[in-house]
Amino acid sequence: MNDYRLRLLYSGSTGNAALLEAEDTAILIDAGKSARTLCAALTEAGCPPEKLSAVFLTHEHSDHTAALAVFLKRHPVPVHITEPSAAALLACRGSACVAPHLVVHPPLFSVQVGPFCVSSFETPHDSRYSVGYRVRVCREGRVHEIGYATDIGHVTDSVLTGFCGCEAAVVECNHDETMLMTGPYPEELKRRIASARGHLSNADCAALAQKLVAAGAKRLLLAHLSETNNTPELALAAVTAALCGTGVTVRAAAPDHVTEL
Repeated sequence: MNDYRLRLLYSGSTGNAALLEAEDTAILIDAGKSARTLCAALTEAGCPPEKLSAVFLTHEHSDHTAALAVFLKRHPVPVHITEPSAAALLACRGSACVAPHLVVHPPLFSVQVGPFCVSSFETPHDSRYSVGYRVRVCREGRVHEIGYATDIGHVTDSVLTGFCGCEAAVVECNHDETMLMTGPYPEELKRRIASARGHLSNADCAALAQKLVAAGAKRLLLAHLSETNNTPELALAAVTAALCGTGVTVRAAAPDHVTEL
């Protein structure tokens, strides 16, 4: 039996949510799309919403938070978030009902939820503040570490420290550079995505993957693929070519159904 399970319920430009389970504990990282979509994805994953012990938000952008307001009315659960992101989230229209459920932390924090120790690390993104999470799972003397970050403008020391040494990682592989530059987005949006506070390209992700594998990663799940500026085939080709001969398992997350690490 696995010591833990990590599944992306969905991941892409339209919405993101990840489910991590061990023993009788389940936590969610991000809650994009709608409450109905989130509940349906949890059901597909065999995890009723009532089982959730906590939600951890990476930042306040709607593709990571849109389901919360309606979801929390029916399924109240603590929502962990950094103080800068909480301020930005609560400034949004319709967010007042979320406030009672927020557990607000300084930007760098660690929280124990059941067998999970969840620690944040800073990621460079054009939100008020953005973090990834390093999750330690302790089961019967065995220790596992998983890294998660889906909005990374460029690879910083903080990102490397957060990921390196993790046996498994969910890492952003947002866009193919050619598809982005020749695609339908306005020029300003293209510049934002390609900027140092935007999103990682396939080539950037491949370079990061090499470093993570050198530090011990055995399984990688490529996340936050743009439905307009990327394809799973292009993302996987870039990363698997960079990791040729390492034997590391690489998968690309789907934007609309469950993908397991």
